Amino acid sequence: MSPTLPSKVVIATRESPLALWQAQHVKAWLEQSYPNLVVELLGMTTQGDQILDVTLSKIGGKGLFVKELEQAMLDGRADLAVHSMKDVPMLLPEGFALAAIGEREDPRDAFVSNKYQHPDELPEGAVVGTASLRRESQLRSLYPHLIVKPLRGNVGTRLRKLDEGEFDAIILAAAGLKRLGLGERIACELAPEISLPAPGQGAVGIEIRSDRADLAALLAPFNHEVTAACVNAERSLSRRLNGSCQIPLAAYATADDGFLRLRGLIAMPDGSHRVVAESNGSYAAAEGLGRTVADLLCTEGAREILKQLVP
Repeated sequence: MSPTLPSKVVIATRESPLALWQAQHVKAWLEQSYPNLVVELLGMTTQGDQILDVTLSKIGGKGLFVKELEQAMLDGRADLAVHSMKDVPMLLPEGFALAAIGEREDPRDAFVSNKYQHPDELPEGAVVGTASLRRESQLRSLYPHLIVKPLRGNVGTRLRKLDEGEFDAIILAAAGLKRLGLGERIACELAPEISLPAPGQGAVGIEIRSDRADLAALLAPFNHEVTAACVNAERSLSRRLNGSCQIPLAAYATADDGFLRLRGLIAMPDGSHRVVAESNGSYAAAEGLGRTVADLLCTEGAREILKQLVP
């Protein structure tokens, strides 16, 4: 027997412009799909939004962006939460589930600069800003002559710091810039060979309590099969390696004719050592593909890197 669909849902969301865009995107889809459904937003400030003077790897990782939203669902103040999939921890707390993953925007990293069109043009000693160890390690590996400095804050804050001259260039997710109507700020999208994306980058996910069968049914049509397969493969790789903000890890899957190609990377933060691997598999075997590529990375030397980074 199908569950009775709710008449009202409350969406918990961070209050950054990008998070609000994503929540509004889901709200609009729900209202269009279910004209009689009442949809409200519950804006919240998370620990990850409050602590901006240190990198995520030093304060507890990406879970700091979702804990308050999950608590709101436990308390009954919200029914679901909308996240950037790259911010969702690889293991959800007991009692929670991902109900759907929407169609992906551009998953690549974006090179943003007011002076240069590509990292190849940056002179020795140029300062590049990023909050991601994954991006930092790949930059340092390919461009050891650059100075990489931490850059936290929402998209607008990061762009302002660039415009005020603190950085010669910054690296952001292309998806976020495009969703906020700031695509013209992108000097170039970085090829995966230069900066392999983070697991889930560019995709929006919806989290619910695992006991809410009514919401699972309501949200099922939002799920994009190809994106979900790609993201599941990427997250499976990261889970296998206990991926976190403390580890420069990348995973990027692409789909072609029913099959996935998954590329993975583990590196030292200073770029001195990096290991890459890839394999192919079907949509149905996405999680197994992630584990396969993780194991390939280990045979190529990832375990030695992880031993140095994770005591």
